[in-house]
Amino acid sequence: MGMDTPNSIESRPEVENLIYLIRGSRVMLDADLARLYGVETGALNRAVKRNADRFPGDFMFQLTSDEAEGLRCQIGISKKRRGGRRFLPIVFAEQGVAMLSGVLTSRRAVCVNVAIMRAFVRLRRMVSMNAELAAKLAEFERKIEMHDESIRNLFEAIRELMAKPEEPEPQHPPIGFKSDS
Repeated sequence: MGMDTPNSIESRPEVENLIYLIRGSRVMLDADLARLYGVETGALNRAVKRNADRFPGDFMFQLTSDEAEGLRCQIGISKKRRGGRRFLPIVFAEQGVAMLSGVLTSRRAVCVNVAIMRAFVRLRRMVSMNAELAAKLAEFERKIEMHDESIRNLFEAIRELMAKPEEPEPQHPPIGFKSDS
C-alpha cells in the first residue's frame, strides 16, 4: 500500500462511522484510533498515559462496564473471555484526538488526525443542518396547523349551510271558487 495522505484516509467511509455519542460527547474508541494510526491499542494507551497532562477528563475517559457492554451489543467489541480486551475501552473526544497528534508524530498519525478532524467537522455540519431542518419543519407544521384550522372552519360553515332546512314556500290561498258541493 502507498503512502497515506489525509485525502486517502479521509476517503475511507469508516472514519465517520467510528464516531459514537457517549455521555453526550462525540468520541472515538482507543482500539479504532489505534487501528487507524497503525499501532496496537496498548501502545496508544501507554503513549497517552506517558502524557496524561494532555488528556483531561473531558478529552478522554474510560468507559464504565455498562457503557462497554452497550457498545459490545451495538458494534461487536469482543469479550475478555473470547480473547478480547482485558481493560475497559478508553474513548477520546475531538479535543483528545487532536492532542494525540502531539503524542503520535508519525506521518501516518498526522494524516489520520487531519482526516478525523475533518470527519468531526462534517458531523457537526450535519447536526447543524439537521437542527436547521428541524426548525424549518416545525415552522411548516405550525403553518399547516393554521391552514388546517381555517379549512376546518370553512367546512363547518359549509355543513351548517347544508344542514339548515329550506324555508317553506309561502302558502297562497287557493285560486278559484269554493264550491259547496
